[in-house]
Order: sequence, then C-alpha cells, then structure tokens
Amino acid sequence: MFALEDLSPAIGLTLAFAVALVLGLALKFWLVTRQIRYVARHRAEVPARFAGRIALATHQKAADYTIAKARLGVLEMALGAVAVLGWTLLGGLDALNQALLAVSGAGLLQQLALLLAFAAISGLIDLPLSLYRIFALEQRFGFNRMTLRLWLVDALKGLLLGVLIGLPIAALILWLMAAAGPLWWLWAWGLWMGLQLLLMLVYPTFIAPLFNEFRPLQDPALQAGVSALMQRCGFSAKGLFVMDGSRRSAHANAYFTGFGAARRVVFHDTLLQQLTPGEVQAVLAHELGHFKHRHITWRIALMSALSLAGFALLGWLSGQMWFYIGLGVRPGIALDPALAAAPNDALALLLFLLVVPVFTFFMAPLLAQLSRRHEFQADAYAVAQASGADLSSALLKLYEGSAATLTPDPVYVRFHYSHPPAAERLARIPAGNG
Repeated sequence: MFALEDLSPAIGLTLAFAVALVLGLALKFWLVTRQIRYVARHRAEVPARFAGRIALATHQKAADYTIAKARLGVLEMALGAVAVLGWTLLGGLDALNQALLAVSGAGLLQQLALLLAFAAISGLIDLPLSLYRIFALEQRFGFNRMTLRLWLVDALKGLLLGVLIGLPIAALILWLMAAAGPLWWLWAWGLWMGLQLLLMLVYPTFIAPLFNEFRPLQDPALQAGVSALMQRCGFSAKGLFVMDGSRRSAHANAYFTGFGAARRVVFHDTLLQQLTPGEVQAVLAHELGHFKHRHITWRIALMSALSLAGFALLGWLSGQMWFYIGLGVRPGIALDPALAAAPNDALALLLFLLVVPVFTFFMAPLLAQLSRRHEFQADAYAVAQASGADLSSALLKLYEGSAATLTPDPVYVRFHYSHPPAAERLARIPAGNG
C-alpha cells in the first residue's frame, strides 16, 4: 500500500494533469477553428501576390483540402484526449495491467505483454480515422494511390519490424530498469541513442527498401547537374536514387537519408514528374543547406539532450508512488496478494509516454519557430548555390501540387508550421537570382 505522504502530491498531479489536458485541448481546438475560419474567409480570391500564377480553382482546392484535414484533425484530437483520459485517470491502464497479472503473473514477460497489448489497443483505436484519412479524404482530393492490399502489406511489414526491433529494445530497457540500479536511466539513454544512430545508418539500405523501390537516377543531364551541384557544395553521397512514391501518394518530396558513408539522395518520382531539372537542383540545394548549416547535427544534439532529460525525469518519477496513484494506477499492487511485488517498470514507461505530450505541447511554438528559421537559412543557401528563380518556381509548384493553402491563419502557423507559409517563404527569395 502507499503511504499517506504520497496522497497530497498524487492529488496535485491529478489536478495538474487534468488542467493541462483540458487547456491543451481547448488551445488546439481554438487554433484549428481559427485556421478553418481564416482559410474559408480567403477562399474566394487568390492572394494578390499569386494572382496570375495560381488558378482560382487550384486555390479553392487547397482551401477545401486544408479545411477537410483540419476538421478531421478535430476528431483526432478529441479521440486522442479521450484515449489518454481513459488510459490514465479512468483506470484503463490499471485494468489492463491487473488482467495480464492475473493471466501470466508478474515478471518481464507480463511487462512485455502489457506494452504489446497497449500498442495493439491504441492502434485499433486510431485505425478508423487513419483509414478514413487515406481512403476517403486523400482519395477525394486525388492524392491517394494506395490500394487496400498495399496498405495491408505495409501494415504487416510495419508490425513485423516493430516486433523484431521494438520488442528486444523494450525488453532491454525494462531489464536495465530492474537491474542497473538508480542510474539505470543513464544506461538506457545511452542504449537508446546508440540504437537511434544505428537505425539512421541501416535504414537506407535495409529497412526503406522493404516498403519502396529505389532505383538509381537515370536521367544523364539531371544526374550531371546534381553531381556538379553537390561537388560545388562539397557534399558526397553513396548514390542518387528515385523512389516510387507514386505507388502510395501524389505528394512529392526529396530528402537525404542515413549519415556518413551511408547517406543517400532520394527523389520521389512524383517530384521529378512535376519539376524541371533546374528546379530539382534548387530543391536539392535547399536540402544541402540544412547540412551546411549543421541543422541535422543540431537536431540530433537537441534530440539527444531532450531524451536525456526525459530518461532522467522518468528515472525519478518511476520511483515515486504518487506518480502512479495520481495517474490512476495502483503501483506494486495486484488483486492477488501473491503478486503484490509486481514490478512497475512497464507501467512507468507507458504513463510517461502518455503524460509527457500533454505538458510539452505548450513548447510547440518554440520548436516550430526554430524549424522555420532553419528553412529560411536553407532557402538562402539554395539561392546562393543554385537559382532563386528555380527555387521560387519549384516551391510554388510543390505548394500547388500538395494543395497547401496560400492563406493559413498566422497564429496557427506559429504553433504548427515547421515550414514557413508560401507567402513568407517566397517573399525572401530573390527570384531574379540565377
């Protein structure tokens, strides 16, 4: 049983969590409704800056697509909040844990079963809206190219990878929590970061090809231009590849994957279909700008620091009885007295993963602002190394091709946009350069 001195902080955590959940949900709803109203209000007319370059029908499609996604987002937010509340204060996680204890007894296998059951139930809760997004919303606006068969194959592959990779990692972290002493969180953080870097290394060669086909870039002229650009920028990669992104979506993209000797440049086939060779080079120069400004290194360092802080916080909270009680879980207590010493490690992990996003959502504007700043810096580098005119026209085509609204709500942008909106971004690009 828990001591009386744990009751006061437990009640405080319950109240703080409930207030943060309600305030966060209210803020999200307010932001989304602002976005919907703002986009709808500007739907009837193409912004003056884009007049003559974007057709009214295209502008209205982008507005309708943005509004439809926002409305679906409202349902997803409500469902997510109900699920978090159900797992915590309404006792869902505690009930699941007690049921598994009664079936399998205490121990590592029971804890792994708890993680698997939680993941399976959460996936089933999210499934209907996920399917609706792909096969209804994306389909309605002409972006979905995914078949039900391909979706099932992807889901099975993802499930298999999750079991083969995620389960051993979870087992190792749970073992460290039980066996590595008070500083287990430091060892777990080192393990986690090592695995993250290892995945970045092996993902391009072993994991990504399980889901997509990658073939070498065949266009000689484009290949020569891209190679010259990369040489001029002092950048090398293992290869230039084209990915069959059109199998799943009409959205276009280009990206780098891996690091060190395993880095690859990947173009979606949809990107090459939409852009001219000069525009492709400008987009690639933008991506190179992220490397030249060390944005990738900075993000890895930030991820490392945040994850270290997270593991340290989890290490402390996992030993506090009030942490469990305040979030609707009976720690170390089983309905069967023989299981009263059941470990709490899996419960601590799940509670932490459920609760932390509720409190950290309010940091979103800071992280979004930093990301937008990086995008402006990468754009400036692209203009210096390629063509401002090509970058401007490429971005406009990408905004148009993905039905990104030209008139987002400014407040919504500050919270949620990792990339600057079209008007802000294009205003900084000197289109005459090149």
